[in-house]
Amino acid sequence: MRLDGKIALVTGAGSGFGAGIAERFAAEGARVACVDIDRAAAERVAAGIGANAIAIAADVGSAADVEASVAETRERFGIPHILVNNAGTTHRNKPLLEVTEGEFDRVFRVNVKSIFHYVRTIAPLMRDQGGGVILNVSSTAALRPRPGLTWYNASKGAASLASKSLALELAPWKIRVNALCPVMGATGLLEHFMGVPDTPENRERFIATIPLGRMSRAEDIAAAALFLASDEAEFITGVDLPVDGGRTA
Repeated sequence: MRLDGKIALVTGAGSGFGAGIAERFAAEGARVACVDIDRAAAERVAAGIGANAIAIAADVGSAADVEASVAETRERFGIPHILVNNAGTTHRNKPLLEVTEGEFDRVFRVNVKSIFHYVRTIAPLMRDQGGGVILNVSSTAALRPRPGLTWYNASKGAASLASKSLALELAPWKIRVNALCPVMGATGLLEHFMGVPDTPENRERFIATIPLGRMSRAEDIAAAALFLASDEAEFITGVDLPVDGGRTA
């Protein structure tokens, strides 16, 4: 049990990468707060895990919701040892001049402002209990951007750079901060990333850019998150870890 006795809070845990991370953490002994804007989705994941998981509905771009989700986690489990900022969204793949201000604001609210809110809320608690781990789910878009997703790419670039800066600033508090950079996976956002219908032919066009020949899977991201969250990675902080089948090599 690599996370025995640990408490983790995972955002966007109702589906996709977040659900995979929550399930893997629980299988390794952690108690997990599954946070998602979709309460029913969070409840399904938590119910599948069992007694070591709770479901919390929260809008990660809202300071009040973030504070409430952390307070509920503390009340029911305790102070989190691990925070996974996984919740994310995108604008549809299209020319940058067609992206609306509303779409831009939503992407940065979910992908960047959420990290701001959760770090401000949880980092002092981690400091007071002797340290912790923060994982921010960035993207290969931060390392090798695709055309048509400029403002999404920029939001993930912000997440990656923030992770490095946080790693430096929080190191004296024994808080490690790293970023995971997955390549495109078959999640609910896939069609938005592609900007074309999700057909086998269109998938193959994107898979052709990944040397290992497939998209990422939730279990790939969960395995990388487990390593970085575990004591095995106690001397690793400030890294962007591509989980991308060689896409950014």
